[in-house]
Amino acid sequence: MRWIAPGLLILILALATGLRLRGVDFGLPALNDPDEPLFMMTAFDMLRNRSLNPGWFGHPGTVTLYCLALICLAVGVFGALTGRFSGADQFASAVYADPAIVFLPARLFIVLCGVICVYLTYRIGKRLGGERVGLMAAALLAINSIHIEYSQIIRTDMQASVFILLCILAALGILENGRERHYLLAGLWVGLAAATKWPAALVAIAPLCAGLARMRQGKHEGDLLILSLLTAPVALFCASPYLVLDYPAVLRDLAGEARPIHPGATGGGFLANLAWYLSQPLARSFGYAGLAAAALGLAIAARRDRRWRLVIVPFVLLFLATLSLQQLVWTRWIVPILPLLALGGAYALCAAAEGLRSRGFRHAAIAGWAATAFVMLPMLHASVMRGTERMHDTRQAASAWITAHVPTATTLLVEDAAIDLLGKGHRLLFPLGSAGCINARQALASQMEYQEVADKRASSPLVDLGHVARDKIETCRASYAILSHYDRYRAAPDAFPDALARYHDLLTDARLEARFTPHPGSSSGPTTYVFRLAERGCQTNNDAPRQC
Repeated sequence: MRWIAPGLLILILALATGLRLRGVDFGLPALNDPDEPLFMMTAFDMLRNRSLNPGWFGHPGTVTLYCLALICLAVGVFGALTGRFSGADQFASAVYADPAIVFLPARLFIVLCGVICVYLTYRIGKRLGGERVGLMAAALLAINSIHIEYSQIIRTDMQASVFILLCILAALGILENGRERHYLLAGLWVGLAAATKWPAALVAIAPLCAGLARMRQGKHEGDLLILSLLTAPVALFCASPYLVLDYPAVLRDLAGEARPIHPGATGGGFLANLAWYLSQPLARSFGYAGLAAAALGLAIAARRDRRWRLVIVPFVLLFLATLSLQQLVWTRWIVPILPLLALGGAYALCAAAEGLRSRGFRHAAIAGWAATAFVMLPMLHASVMRGTERMHDTRQAASAWITAHVPTATTLLVEDAAIDLLGKGHRLLFPLGSAGCINARQALASQMEYQEVADKRASSPLVDLGHVARDKIETCRASYAILSHYDRYRAAPDAFPDALARYHDLLTDARLEARFTPHPGSSSGPTTYVFRLAERGCQTNNDAPRQC
């Protein structure tokens, strides 16, 4: 293994990189993920306003936002040096006309964070169980479909995972050596993790358990543990000073994030949420065999090795329990524990192979490879399939239909950021809360800032037709409507009666022209509808052309 391991690690990291780069430009220039514009507009506004205050602290996302601002700055400087942009104004105009100019580099940064997670998982696995466990854990994470998906989306989850894994490495150092450096690093990583995404602060349990275990052994390290615990908030506020300097915005954004219901993501209580996480995102990305191996591996490792028992398992259980206690459920929330579940799966597979070999089983190596293939091949197939789906989204299919069937200069209402339609000559209306439906082309040309969007959004969970002010619904009248959120409200009419009523108001006498439904293995996205809306003052007949 001493000679083979480096080559295998390089191959695993190359596989992880290739899977995450495949289709990384999905959707562009349209923006399919609703949160990507939030992060990029906020980062861009910091540059434009020459301010270090993000003005938004919902995640809080500060570390990621600063990194994104630096990426935007680097793209602008490179474009100016190469003559593509004559100045900041031209760069800003180019970005609003084609967001891919900065979105693609930002996604590549998230890809890098995902690959770093794979490498850190190898480091932790090697430290806990040897070379084989490290390589196997890295391979399992490299092909995990959910980890790949969120390595391609501009969000805080992947960067927070990097800090979490670094903290776990420091906690292992505390448990094994108890050096001051490890205590300080643990506190630093906890602070940076929390400044990236609030729930990541739960990783503080790892160095805390490690430090308490050292003290139970008679090590006089209480002052170092206190130092670590104090380092975390200091690191948090050094990385995100405006948590204090702009605390009214913090309170506002935290209140906006703490909503009890969300279309398509409302939970059902602790047990129902836990069952959903196990049966949906975790089983989908690891497979039932891989998930069983992960649970078994964590249980066996915790029984055999106190490092697993004190550092790995407490964080996994605390994090999973905290997620299950929330009122909402999101696939992306599970991302930080995927590396640790991969470690558990790797430990189980390697322990099974070693157990067979120690008992003199003649075909132990073959059985080990067979078990590995049984777990990994379905995972790899799911990852490739999900990647193909992301590259063929229902919203882009709807845009293609509009381009082929609807004349230019026609007014369209679009719920998604269909920037791919801007160059086709259509007049686009976009729903924006209290402002009603605004002219998308004019809004982009004016380079609208995110704070203006947030004010008009008024903390609504989604920017869609369902949350347009009721007295502004007439501003949404168009010839055609492309609706990508309609099914969210149809699926829960009792929870969102007002939102569904807005759709019904607009769709009175409308005619369904096309419907695009995602198909496993070939396309993804929400069910997207194209309606031809009734013109005001006109009578419609399903069997005859419209007459006014």
